[in-house]
Amino acid sequence: MRSYDDETLPLQPPIRLPDEATLAAAVRAAPLADELGALEAAGGDAEVLAAWADHCRERLAADEGLLVELIRLFLSREPVKGEAPKTLAGLGLVRTAEPYTLSWLGLWAARLIIADTTGQEIPVMGSLADADAETLLHALRSYPEAERDEELAGWLKGRDRDDAVASLAAALATVSPLSRAVGVEVLSHDLGDEGRHALLRLLEEPKLGAVIAARTANPQRQPVPEEIAWVLVDMAAALLEFGDAPDEVVKSIAMGMNSEEQAATIAILAFGDHPWTGRVLQVFIDHHPDERIAAAARKALRRLRGLSDFRG
Repeated sequence: MRSYDDETLPLQPPIRLPDEATLAAAVRAAPLADELGALEAAGGDAEVLAAWADHCRERLAADEGLLVELIRLFLSREPVKGEAPKTLAGLGLVRTAEPYTLSWLGLWAARLIIADTTGQEIPVMGSLADADAETLLHALRSYPEAERDEELAGWLKGRDRDDAVASLAAALATVSPLSRAVGVEVLSHDLGDEGRHALLRLLEEPKLGAVIAARTANPQRQPVPEEIAWVLVDMAAALLEFGDAPDEVVKSIAMGMNSEEQAATIAILAFGDHPWTGRVLQVFIDHHPDERIAAAARKALRRLRGLSDFRG
């Protein structure tokens, strides 16, 4: 199935879905349910949903206009005036009252298709209670504050608080830049003194400690020269990961510096070993309005590749 959007689709907020039994009942009640003779033999609710997911994928792959309409409805979450497309209504994916909107089944199907086409796994509220710390932080990247508090409370329920804090703190070193930013915020703002003490214990860690200090504005920990590039890239990468516009990423490193200072800052990025360095430099090459800065980024990227070959 062709992708609706490219890999820069901004992270989507979590959705709420009913349980499998409710979704499966909606499948069985869909006007086009009789198109699938295998539905009755599918067995339990999970099997019914798996069969219907495949059927929806096939029907939508045959009509890209319907695919685009489904994704547009999901991304906008706004009702649409006019008559609902017959196929979407027949598949049970829209509520047909005018203006029409996605049904529960439509939200469920659109989430699956977005994962297929963009690779983005949109979280479902309440589904993370049994997740490990890394999975939790990855999912929370797109949560608005209120929903994040709700999901975090569900994750903490039944867990030993000290163990939960320790697992989140341990995850900071291995998760993605935006997940790391979320983890620092959760530990510093949502988990009280235990969370803040866990962050303080990590301050002396190379690279990670410097990022924590920068994100919590802790003056006790200043980055050593070789950490500066890592911190800058990590913070810019978090914006890229969220889907911020390239000019916002550029501004995040520029921070009011003049062209000469920006060029010097860009030059040092090549000496860090952050896994996102190449992507951050490419943003400056492609989007910085000052050709001198773009040229500095091109030079830094060449140097980075040379250093990578040397290290490798």
